[in-house]
Amino acid sequence: MIERERLQLLNDAPEISGGYVLYWMQQSQRADFNPALEWAIENANRLRLPVVVGFGLTDGYPEANARHYTFMLEGLREVEVALASRGIAFVIRRGAPDAVAIDLAQRAALVVCDRGYLRHQKAWRSRVAKACGCRVVQVEGDAVVPADLVSDKREVAARTLRPKIGRLRDGFLKPLRATPVAVRDTAAAVAQRRVHPDAIALSDVGALVARLDIDHSIGPVARFRGGTAEAKRRLHAFLNGGLSRYAAERGEPALAQVSFLSAYLHFGQISPVEIALETARTDADSEGRAVYLEELIVRRELAINFVEYEPDYDRYECLPRWARDTLDRHRSDPRPHRYDADQLAAARTHDPYWNAAMREMRDTGYMHNHMRMYWGKKILEWSASPEEGFATALALNNRYFLDGRDPNSYANVAWCFGLHDRPWPERPIFGTVRSMTQGGLLRKVDADAYVAAVDWLVAAEGVAR
Repeated sequence: MIERERLQLLNDAPEISGGYVLYWMQQSQRADFNPALEWAIENANRLRLPVVVGFGLTDGYPEANARHYTFMLEGLREVEVALASRGIAFVIRRGAPDAVAIDLAQRAALVVCDRGYLRHQKAWRSRVAKACGCRVVQVEGDAVVPADLVSDKREVAARTLRPKIGRLRDGFLKPLRATPVAVRDTAAAVAQRRVHPDAIALSDVGALVARLDIDHSIGPVARFRGGTAEAKRRLHAFLNGGLSRYAAERGEPALAQVSFLSAYLHFGQISPVEIALETARTDADSEGRAVYLEELIVRRELAINFVEYEPDYDRYECLPRWARDTLDRHRSDPRPHRYDADQLAAARTHDPYWNAAMREMRDTGYMHNHMRMYWGKKILEWSASPEEGFATALALNNRYFLDGRDPNSYANVAWCFGLHDRPWPERPIFGTVRSMTQGGLLRKVDADAYVAAVDWLVAAEGVAR
């Protein structure tokens, strides 16, 4: 059963006579544990209609490149196979996501969509709701607790959001069973309805990516393969190994005692509710479970809260006033080291540990969270102005990370500049924004072991290519 609080009616149109129920898939790119898909099936069964799942493949997704598209399409290829096994047609067309959805909706009795929090995702859903002549219902499937149920404002920090989520969390940590499909589709029936005369084939992801008009300078990585099956493999490996040491060792980047699920959550290839339920069922120590669930639910949904209620989430102006004021007072402080965006992207700084972090990001699409914090703080320290540093950090983040361009990205970069934090003792350049020093890094982690690990990872990518 899907909680009613996950449902939001996006227009006042009624259900109409149509050939199918359309699930416009965009954020929740999975066939398993997907509330939007299951709700579409429930209503299609009620109306005695088949379900069509539609996806718009746009060449112009903001800041995306061949690395991101390859990972996404690997997951969508898996979705196609899984849906076919349930008797559900999957139609992927090249075009703007909202335009594809509006076209497919012309023959639909009802449109169901998943939820996205970024401004372009909201704009797409608004246009679809206005243009469709039938009812459009949005189903939240990528947050444990819907953001607007938890809070109606931008929260100051995790400490203010945590108790609000805590009061609601257990009510949304419920299993989601696959709904039997009453009216199964066939290839012949889909062709007869002509819902996908120009549908894209997913059999050769590499060839498809090559045909797209996108940035091909940042290619795919061997370290991560997209899809729900791979996400679940990584989850179970973590639950059976790394979780037992997560509380004590998660901050040590060379040990990699983490789940590596951020990219899969970014593309909606696995449900955070499913992750939480699987975590709660393990025999790992309770501290490890609690710390991991804090990261998965409270910290992740703090980022969702941030982009939901902050219109300038990707601009320097999103920072709290105290942070901007203190950085402004120190903007003329001497900067012993200064690097531009090209030097940073090339990992050409005096700091071997920062360079290793940049190489891990650039060549493998990932960086350990402790190093992400160090990486961002140093960009602030080495930039000509805090505004330049913010813009550079966000651009590099979104360009190279597989999980870039999502609520966590925007909140994490802004955190390096004071978001969701408090004033600290005053220092040059940073003012009262928290700083991170190389000496502090060396006291907390085995940084040399991390450099060696990155050398190995980067070499492995070269061999794979």
